[in-house]
Amino acid sequence: MVRRRLTPEQRRAQIVEAGAGLFADRPYEAVLMEEVAAAAGISRALLYRHFPAKRDLFAAVYEQAAAQLLVDSSFDPGLSVPEQISTALNTHLDYFEANPHAVLAANKVLAADPTIQGIIAGELGELRRRMLDELGLPAERRAAAESVIGAWLTFVRVLTVDWLENGTVTRADMHAVSTGALLGALTPLLGGEA
Repeated sequence: MVRRRLTPEQRRAQIVEAGAGLFADRPYEAVLMEEVAAAAGISRALLYRHFPAKRDLFAAVYEQAAAQLLVDSSFDPGLSVPEQISTALNTHLDYFEANPHAVLAANKVLAADPTIQGIIAGELGELRRRMLDELGLPAERRAAAESVIGAWLTFVRVLTVDWLENGTVTRADMHAVSTGALLGALTPLLGGEA
């Protein structure tokens, strides 16, 4: 069998894919770079040429996941705002449920890592902007709604970690509590529009 030579971008994508599978299946501490190299079908030297440290690989995996979540959770103007929020939240819950170890690594193990936190902050900032745009509030109410949505995103993040780590709530409860909290918090700002 003849092996095809990959471009650096293709090789990097192959490594990120292999890493994503391992980080989804096991805690961050249990993923070894040797295993990533084996899963990608490459040498450790080639792996380290692309990613000098496990944290660098994890950052690439998480950045790709965050970008895909933004694509998958784009808002549909044909739906009501609550339906749009529910759909976007379900997209995120699907990812969290399928990748609990990666989510916990980003939010606990690497909670002090500025690169990982920058990826999370970037995704949450874009979600907040999209939600604000969908609400279509006048400028005088937009700043208050931005604060509420920012606080809500933090609330969901904290609740997600507890859900994945301790199973304190079910997925259905996670969804209901999260959507209820946001709609309840926005109602005073939206009046009858909520």
